[in-house]
Amino acid sequence: MSVASRGPVVVIGAGIVGLACATYLQRDGRKVVLIDPAGPGEGASYGNAGGLNGSSIVPVAMPGVLAKVPHWLLDPEGPLSIRLNYLPRLLPWLYRFVRAGRSELVREQARALRSLLAPTVDMHRELAASVGAADLIQRSGLLVVYRGEEGFAADAPAMRLRADNGVTIDELGKDELRQIEPTLSPAYTRARFISENGFVRNPLRLSRSLAESLVANGGEIRRARAEGFSFADGKVEAVLTASGRIPAAAVVLAAGAHSKLLAARLGESVPLDTERGYHAMIKSPEVAPRLPIMDAEAKFVATPMEEGLRMAGTVEFAGLKASPDWRRAHVLLRHGQAMFPGLPHAIPEDRIAVWMGFRPSMPDSLPVIGPTRRYPNAFLAFGHGHVGLIGAPMTGRVIADLVAGRSPAIDVAPFGAARFG
Repeated sequence: MSVASRGPVVVIGAGIVGLACATYLQRDGRKVVLIDPAGPGEGASYGNAGGLNGSSIVPVAMPGVLAKVPHWLLDPEGPLSIRLNYLPRLLPWLYRFVRAGRSELVREQARALRSLLAPTVDMHRELAASVGAADLIQRSGLLVVYRGEEGFAADAPAMRLRADNGVTIDELGKDELRQIEPTLSPAYTRARFISENGFVRNPLRLSRSLAESLVANGGEIRRARAEGFSFADGKVEAVLTASGRIPAAAVVLAAGAHSKLLAARLGESVPLDTERGYHAMIKSPEVAPRLPIMDAEAKFVATPMEEGLRMAGTVEFAGLKASPDWRRAHVLLRHGQAMFPGLPHAIPEDRIAVWMGFRPSMPDSLPVIGPTRRYPNAFLAFGHGHVGLIGAPMTGRVIADLVAGRSPAIDVAPFGAARFG
């Protein structure tokens, strides 16, 4: 049953997921009000690695990952950090994370993610072209590189999981790797190339282009923080903000890492936490690759972007309130300098930009997408973790389908909040 067309659909969250939801809803002829205390695309959507990787279907809680955690935590240059004062709050999430890592569950999670992510390049191309930003989307492939046979072999289970879900992977030796990307350090001796993947040359410009098109076509964007809801006749009738009440025929919660409390006010208890991600950007780099490159062992990606060479990755668990640890960004900078020997050891500070943002992370690596169980006109679209940019278009299409009462483009059962009881 479709949501009545009277009144606007209020989308909470102006990141790339919220913008995609708003865009597809507007295409359905709905009046859309998008609300966020920050500008469009200025949160996690701004600072990601830009990858459009339909192959990013490997859950974080892969079998065997726990054995690697102590080494990562003890390595100051490693890909994982947990602030000790945050650990007690994180323990329930970690318990669910461990349970999600069973082999049979991992296979189910990967299949669900593939349905959400596989069309990403084509869907982003269409979205970007529709708002005059077609130049931002590149189908370049992704190069995954290794320093030796040990790392290459250790990544084989994740690659098999991808292949089992229809991802084509080409294995490369040292000479082939040099031919594809001569700027790389000779320390890398093996690689895998995934041709279906691509990237966004400027994620912030993409978000702003979608936002400008939304307004130009009659949508509304308000700088406001959603604080709650009012209800009538078993439905949401308005979103409550510090600056006033916004009437709503339907509500879409797409507030990323800030969604947990609002979801609870809609009757859904979800184990959402935040992985704090960092990036370092070198403006006007002396050398840069022609495509995104992932170091499988150091767990970071280097992407050539409009504004420079961006190194993004790592995970820090410290919640939403702790101040950034900028050492994490400078670790990424050093990784990038090691990856590309043509970069100077000393780079002027005015050519380096660092950033930290909040990835909305679910313990089973699946976002929460679908209707709430209590209110038929309230919908959830958050928790995408590392794949928010990748999964945004299909999430937006699915939400528009659900609001309109259509069968969604993919099976949303694996993404439902009901999986948490």
